Amino acid sequence: MRQRQIPDSSSSSRERRPRGAGFVWVAAIALTAYLGTAVASGNRERLWENFSLPEDGAAADSGTFRTTGRASWYGPQFDGNPTASGETFDMNALTAAHRTLPLGSRVLVHNLENDQRVVVKINDRGPYVHGRDIDLSYGAARQLGMVPNGLARVEITPL
Repeated sequence: MRQRQIPDSSSSSRERRPRGAGFVWVAAIALTAYLGTAVASGNRERLWENFSLPEDGAAADSGTFRTTGRASWYGPQFDGNPTASGETFDMNALTAAHRTLPLGSRVLVHNLENDQRVVVKINDRGPYVHGRDIDLSYGAARQLGMVPNGLARVEITPL
């Protein structure tokens, strides 16, 4: 009578991964994290020197918040569309879009290039173009004398 051979559990047909492979991955990740932290901590002052989020300035109360930046205008392509506040956009109204100022607030926009001023209501969010701080309606841009150029240096003061 022939006896059946039972396979030995210690010798499986699968290949085994070397035991050191997991350690190598963990060591590599730890080394990367350590070096990243060391590099960042050495340059912390220079790294964060000119970095600020738009929300940082908007957190100030309206009496102290005053900023100088670039204004652009938008009009016919958005006329009649809903704004972030839920109002219908009227390109001839004195309104504006700002990233962080409260919807419904009013701001004085001063064109620094020709000394003209207009008070606008913030009813939308934007602008979404880098380097621009406020998007004015066509009506507001017309009062500031910036329609032909499309852009102007302005000072924005919440009221």
